[in-house]
Amino acid sequence: GTSSTINYDSCLAGIVSKTNIFVVEGYLFELPDTIKTIIRACEEARRSGALIAVTASDVSCIERHYDDYWEIVGNYADILFANSDEARALCHFSSKESPISATRYLSHFVPLVSVTDGPKGSYIGVKGEAVYIPPSPCVPVDTCGAGDAYASGVLYGILRGVSDLKGMGTLAARIAATVVGQQGTRLRVQDAVDLAESFAFNLKGSSSSVSSDVGSDHISSL
Repeated sequence: GTSSTINYDSCLAGIVSKTNIFVVEGYLFELPDTIKTIIRACEEARRSGALIAVTASDVSCIERHYDDYWEIVGNYADILFANSDEARALCHFSSKESPISATRYLSHFVPLVSVTDGPKGSYIGVKGEAVYIPPSPCVPVDTCGAGDAYASGVLYGILRGVSDLKGMGTLAARIAATVVGQQGTRLRVQDAVDLAESFAFNLKGSSSSVSSDVGSDHISSL
């Protein structure tokens, strides 16, 4: 909405230079002038050492602006969020291709790839490999915001310095399930506190269970 007319000025540059993760919303690729702003902001984020995350957002948007997506994803993205259909669209894969295949393919171009597949679970890909994350049980009430909720768990884990992809994905799945199990997209404060505390407990009580899947340096590139 408001981002559709944003100009790149010294104020925006200052904000970007102070951030740890700069997130690009895929829907903004519908707006030619905004793409120029995104590129300049990504360049500033790269100079300041911030990570850059891109959300795929929509299959039809990807199809209409495929080259623009890949200009950002291929040149700047450290993290990519997509659902299974969006991931296949970015790969030019048919609907018969599995989400894990798309995850593995995209992880050759982006250091960390997150692909959700609704109630079937999700995948996190690094260096051509993918870790499966089982869905977190819930009774669906409102699925709006599930993808953003999942992404928040991944970003939280990265900001906390987590290298256990399985643990990070499990937290993300729990957050998404919490949001899906309520009306509205905003995570309640107490739910956020409970999830963060359970995540900290799990980290203390477990080793890196994913090391056998993708290797001990699986997110060292971030």
